[in-house]
Amino acid sequence: MKYEYILFDLDGTLTDSAPGITACVQYALHKMGIEEPDLHKLEPFVGPPLLDSFHSFYGFNEEQGRQAIVYYRERFSARGMFENAVYPGVDKLLADLKAAGRKLAVASSKPEIYVEQILEHFGLRKYFDVVTGSGLDGTRTTKEEVVEEALRCLLPENLFREMMETKGRYKYDTVVMVGDRRFDVEGAKEYHIVSVGVTYGYAVQGELAKAGADEIVETVEELAEVLLCRK
Repeated sequence: MKYEYILFDLDGTLTDSAPGITACVQYALHKMGIEEPDLHKLEPFVGPPLLDSFHSFYGFNEEQGRQAIVYYRERFSARGMFENAVYPGVDKLLADLKAAGRKLAVASSKPEIYVEQILEHFGLRKYFDVVTGSGLDGTRTTKEEVVEEALRCLLPENLFREMMETKGRYKYDTVVMVGDRRFDVEGAKEYHIVSVGVTYGYAVQGELAKAGADEIVETVEELAEVLLCRK
């Protein structure tokens, strides 16, 4: 099987972004009157849309959640986005995929403006044909919406149209979504493309298998074996 079109999540897949994200969540909670000294407790915020996480983990209503996001972005835009590191081997993987003629996209729930800045900062932007994220205005927040937009921009028009028209009838096994959380797997399933889960990110044990990932790998090296069809 040859994967011709490859979508990557960002946080927990290409970069180890927990330090910046958790520090920014801690800052937002402080501004909302909640003290959380243990950053490890905030790691579940890595991956899902922020509004959902503030609601799920702290019971914020929509108004409170949106205010918390404003505070989060105060710190994130100033410094948090760069409290981050590219996973070892990712640069080589992306270079090898491009050399092999693959078409690559980033599909992240993070605001697209930040995704672009992070990729540029770490020298990864040059590998991607398409970069898709959410909007700062609250649009395109679900993983399914992000994946659809990435597919629309990455795939040939006739293939994307066919995918939308035949949605659910069969699997498109030349298109793959790579991510570290169940949300990435669910986004792939919505459009019947292959999903590859990476366990070196932020999923809890068993999360990716329970979500139904088609393949699960433990390292960037194993991911390369799968995506470059060496396995």
